[in-house]
Amino acid sequence: MKIVHLVAGAGEMYCGSCLHGSTLAAALHQAGQDVVLAPVYTPLRTDGPNLSRPRVLFGGINAYLQQQSALFRLTPWFFDRLLDNPRLLRWLGRRAGSTNPRRLGPLTVSMLRGEQGRQRKELDKLTAWLEREVRPDVVHLSNAMLVGIARQLGQRLGAAIVCTLSGEDGFLDELIEPHRTEARAELRARCAELDGLVAVSDYYARFMAEYLALPQERIDVIPPGLDLQGYELEQDQQSQPGPADTDASARGPVTIGFFSRICPEKGLHLLAEAFRLLVERADLPPVRLRAAGYLGPSDRAYLQQIRERFVQWGLDDRFEYVGELDRRQKIAFLKSLDVLSIPTVRPESKGLAALEALAAGVPVVLPEHGAFCEWVTQTGGGLLCAPNDPAALAEALGRLILDPKTATHHGRQAATAVHANHSSQRMAERTIELYQRLRPAR
Repeated sequence: MKIVHLVAGAGEMYCGSCLHGSTLAAALHQAGQDVVLAPVYTPLRTDGPNLSRPRVLFGGINAYLQQQSALFRLTPWFFDRLLDNPRLLRWLGRRAGSTNPRRLGPLTVSMLRGEQGRQRKELDKLTAWLEREVRPDVVHLSNAMLVGIARQLGQRLGAAIVCTLSGEDGFLDELIEPHRTEARAELRARCAELDGLVAVSDYYARFMAEYLALPQERIDVIPPGLDLQGYELEQDQQSQPGPADTDASARGPVTIGFFSRICPEKGLHLLAEAFRLLVERADLPPVRLRAAGYLGPSDRAYLQQIRERFVQWGLDDRFEYVGELDRRQKIAFLKSLDVLSIPTVRPESKGLAALEALAAGVPVVLPEHGAFCEWVTQTGGGLLCAPNDPAALAEALGRLILDPKTATHHGRQAATAVHANHSSQRMAERTIELYQRLRPAR
């Protein structure tokens, strides 16, 4: 099969959808499929090998300018290519920070309207390129915010159109009315036309079936897969007690980790409050908190507020933000932790960072909502606690810190489960089965 993966770039940010789409495309290629990975809006940023084409489709600058002015809907295609230059898009991405849904309502609605929106020229260019150079059997969209292009691609290419559902509700729910209602109505209509819909968790399949007013059987669940090279536990870690197996009172500082984008939605402030409660307990060994992840310009004040809290508590020497990490640094960071927590405010559709920690043999404490419930239950990799409750989070973390043998067991059990069920190869196998089922029907 000839497969095109259209993955929406997120500027200079490490994005879960980008990482998932890139990992899937690489695994399909390794499985012998003819795969083209094409970035949309901006170049892709991954922490592994980047197989994407250098050309950016539906460039973010052109899409924005065509929304704002009719003049840019009439410019010749060769002029538009200047604005789709990957270096220019990366440069702007470093300065723009994360997108603010409250400012993007009209653009979002127009993009979802596809051939009826103001970016019709960009859609025509994308279609022409696929017709001329690729002729795919399957077009796979990395998230449903791209669904506006699906109708024309299906009609002109005759390809099966598949879309991964990937946390779209979090963005759409932040839009200002009437754009929120308009965008959701357009999303429902366009998704109903697709040949295939994929969710990476049972939770999100149930949620999006209701959100899109579709029968749940229309949505296939294919759990996320990881490139597990480098995540293997060392032999001595598997067979011999390590520092986490010793008595709590005799241990050195226990390292609690946070690995995700640094922003209010991911809940680092909740973990900071829970950490303060842990420090106040006399029955626990010394603890420290290390955080890592992308920090956009718009969230720097948020991190500064957290740092100021640690100073006020007299705990500034116990907290460290280590910054963004590449793949090698990420794996080393995860393996250095005793326990990881990502207390997200909203339910997660994927929870890839938690899966990565479990793959590294790190036990987790996560809020009892979204995909986290599945990963903890299926892997036995840790504990769940009440969401948005620092006291409940501190209590669960304290249980693992006081019982290091159980914590170690959780981590090792989770690593075994993730390596068995969440490899990128297994994800590719399931995806190929879906393509083969959809293509004849198309």
